[in-house]
Amino acid sequence: MESKIIATAINTCRIEINELESMTKRINENFEQAVHTIMAMSGRIVVIGMGKSGIIGQKITATLASTGTPAFFVHPGEAFHGDLGMIKPIDVALLISSSGETEEVIRILSFLKEQNNQIIAMTGNLSSTLAKHANIVLDISVSREACSNNLAPTSSTTCTLVLGDALAMVLQAERGFTPEDFARFHPGGNLGKKLLTKVSDVMKRDDLPICTPNSSFKEVVHSINKGCLGVTLVMLDDKLKGIITDGDIRRAFDKFENITKITAKDFMSTSPKTIDENAKFSEAEIYMKQQKINFLVVMRNSDVVGVLHLTNI
Repeated sequence: MESKIIATAINTCRIEINELESMTKRINENFEQAVHTIMAMSGRIVVIGMGKSGIIGQKITATLASTGTPAFFVHPGEAFHGDLGMIKPIDVALLISSSGETEEVIRILSFLKEQNNQIIAMTGNLSSTLAKHANIVLDISVSREACSNNLAPTSSTTCTLVLGDALAMVLQAERGFTPEDFARFHPGGNLGKKLLTKVSDVMKRDDLPICTPNSSFKEVVHSINKGCLGVTLVMLDDKLKGIITDGDIRRAFDKFENITKITAKDFMSTSPKTIDENAKFSEAEIYMKQQKINFLVVMRNSDVVGVLHLTNI
């Protein structure tokens, strides 16, 4: 049997899920018009909201900005103390108010209309002052809040947040925003590092383990051990002739009766896998996993410049 605590938690989730389901049925041509308006703008989206709507607005702003749509947040209380100067006529204003009558938000309407800014309203009251003065209205109304007293903004803020996400995702798709674009805006995150990192950024470039085709078996083993990469490059006149790995060493014991008489050219791999130094590390990683290899020789044109060792990254 569910405890009262668990039952209340589940009920809260169900109420908000039901309100989201209801909202999806009201996403109509107004939403499409909002997308076209934003796509056609030459400025930025100015997101404005007060209280909980402002907090949600800041998250929507961040999502828009990080997915290719320039946006910034203006606190309506600060707007009348100088921040209105941040808003240009070429910007599109996204005003958020569940009631559509939030005083601090309504006061900004006259300024926006005087500047001829396009105004998109996210409100739960289609008869409100905000709705009447907006160019486009997006319906975020709910039949009830998840709050037991039907007072605290819960279902309404969730619907606002999700509709904002929907707007950002559609705009992202319309712009053809790619993972690489996302990475450029998030260079400090794991995705940014992965997608922006080049092979040259992570390869080993100094003191590469090298031997010649005529190097003895003992010299080859010494080169591999010294390099600590599990591989040595077989070079002649600064040109790559092959590679020898730990695996090649083990196989040599089975293939040759007297390993003291063999040289590198007798058991090297003559067609080593290579990659350009400017290739993306993410692509190299995928290729290495597909080929089930741990090493790639990194090239600059026809010259060896490093070794990419997957297990060292």
